[in-house]
Amino acid sequence: MSTSTADDPRRLSASLSTAQERSERVKLRRGLTFLGMTLVLPGSAQIAAGSRRVGRVAVRIWVALWVVLALVGVLALVWRSGVVGLLTFGPTLRVVQVLLIAMGIGWGLLFLDAWRISRPPELARRHRLGFAALNVGLVFAVVGGLFASAAVVSSQRDFMATVFAGGGDHEAKAGRYNVLLLGGDAGADRVGLRPDSMTVASVDAQTGRTVLISLPRNLEDVPFPESSPMHAKFPHGYSCPDHSCMLNAIYTYASEHKDLYPGVRNPGAQATMEAIEGATGLHLNYWALIDLKGFEDLVDAVGGITMDVYRRVPIGGGHVKIYGYVEAGKNRHLNGREALWFARSRSDSSDYDRMVRQKCVMNAMLDQLDPTTVLTKFNKIAAAGKEVVATNVPTSQVNAMMELALKAKKLPTSSLAVVPPLIQPGAPKFSVIRSAVAAKIAASEAKDNPSPAATPTASSSAKKKKQSGSTNSKADTDDLTAVCAA
Repeated sequence: MSTSTADDPRRLSASLSTAQERSERVKLRRGLTFLGMTLVLPGSAQIAAGSRRVGRVAVRIWVALWVVLALVGVLALVWRSGVVGLLTFGPTLRVVQVLLIAMGIGWGLLFLDAWRISRPPELARRHRLGFAALNVGLVFAVVGGLFASAAVVSSQRDFMATVFAGGGDHEAKAGRYNVLLLGGDAGADRVGLRPDSMTVASVDAQTGRTVLISLPRNLEDVPFPESSPMHAKFPHGYSCPDHSCMLNAIYTYASEHKDLYPGVRNPGAQATMEAIEGATGLHLNYWALIDLKGFEDLVDAVGGITMDVYRRVPIGGGHVKIYGYVEAGKNRHLNGREALWFARSRSDSSDYDRMVRQKCVMNAMLDQLDPTTVLTKFNKIAAAGKEVVATNVPTSQVNAMMELALKAKKLPTSSLAVVPPLIQPGAPKFSVIRSAVAAKIAASEAKDNPSPAATPTASSSAKKKKQSGSTNSKADTDDLTAVCAA
């Protein structure tokens, strides 16, 4: 009896301790369950143990959001262009941004309320700090994630408003979209921005097969279509006695004479586009301008580009000393600075070699700018793009242009450079340029619609090139990737 009596206090103490530990574990599990419920279905914890009215409102909002997302997903499958147009529309993006911020605040408050109804003072002292830290971590993760998403939406809205101002022609011309790509050079030694490179991307509207047509910046006597305001000023072409009236000077001239283009956002780009229409015989749909000084940031924003560097190119030269080289090699990964100098370096080079290198960089960017890269690095791209990119492509056509770009990636890109011996820039024959452009596009289209009449033999093609004087494989090629290969 004495032994039993002596053991009773110890047994009672152990029993009470076990019961207390069990109660503490139950309370901890209860709190963790409420946090988990709030994470998976916001408002469900309040329905279970808090304000049921608040919980029901939160659950209904959560379910409604998923229904809307599901409807948008289904709509994207049957009418993707409409969904892309809606999601690139400024007011829509503003609404989405506000909703994300409101959702972040509301969700965060639900987590704090879930912590409150877990009755943290009743938790074991050793559990309180960890439970509070977990709750704060979830609040920061969820609210921070939604706020970050709102920032991405804000960047997209600003990017669309700044870059895609519209004003181009969305109708395909002879089954093709023709886009003028301008590389701007606003150097300290120049008055205003002056295009350093001018390339027309002529894209088949059905297949995406692309021909890149580049024109030299020193092309003289460029004619304007009769519909152009510049035609009245220069009825016989853009020329002057001192030979300073070159193709790349048209941008500056029109920018300084904005009265010629009332209501036009970028008179310089519009006038240059009209001049190239006169030179090539093509009807251009859009223009896109990239300031080469900001191109470095754009390349870095997408993580650099990987391409073959077919020859060693100096970094620097001209007004800047040479302080390095972009070394030749296969599958070189270039950062923004290296890509920029590979595209624009004039040292130990001609304008015509630069034109080839610029198209090689364009080709590499086209190959590597997939939707995943754009989505995951959109903030960086948008931040760089707002500073260096301008275009008259409207937001309603962004989806169509993206689809064409994806098609173009799957096919070899043809290239034509309007350079000697095809023409002499100081005294060009524009009938020769137009014939060469038309022949190049016809040959590209014939690859998708082969017929004995439309598909020239290798010998006849070579004969035509010899007759026209265009025998430079880097200037005239049916596979730009092969030309750019190291």
